[in-house]
Amino acid sequence: MSTSADAYPGQRLGLPATGKGSVARLPRRILGIAIDWTASVVISIAFFDYDPLATLAVFAVIHVLFIPTIGGSPGHRIAGMRLQVEGGGWTGVWRPIVRTLLLVLLIPAVVWDPDQRGLHDRAARTILIRA
Repeated sequence: MSTSADAYPGQRLGLPATGKGSVARLPRRILGIAIDWTASVVISIAFFDYDPLATLAVFAVIHVLFIPTIGGSPGHRIAGMRLQVEGGGWTGVWRPIVRTLLLVLLIPAVVWDPDQRGLHDRAARTILIRA
């Protein structure tokens, strides 16, 4: 039996402590979101005169489009992560939509549970893991 001192993010979900399939940690998450945001800004500058709402919309579309098709946003995949449903499996279509709508509100993304999942992941019952 493990104590709380021995616990690690993802243990309650049956994930390994480290390596492939473990909870993606903060540095990877920051890299992934920075890649996605940079791509959104570049697209917004090129096509929408860097309109802030267009930038946010592009960011949302990137996530909603790529999570169900390639298992994560381009930033997730480049940073070595993928998004899966609790217990494994494909996210489907509704989970990325719910997750992304909450993500663009920002607050759910910065409030984490002991498994390092933001409220947006808890609501969608997803988890960002190392690929």
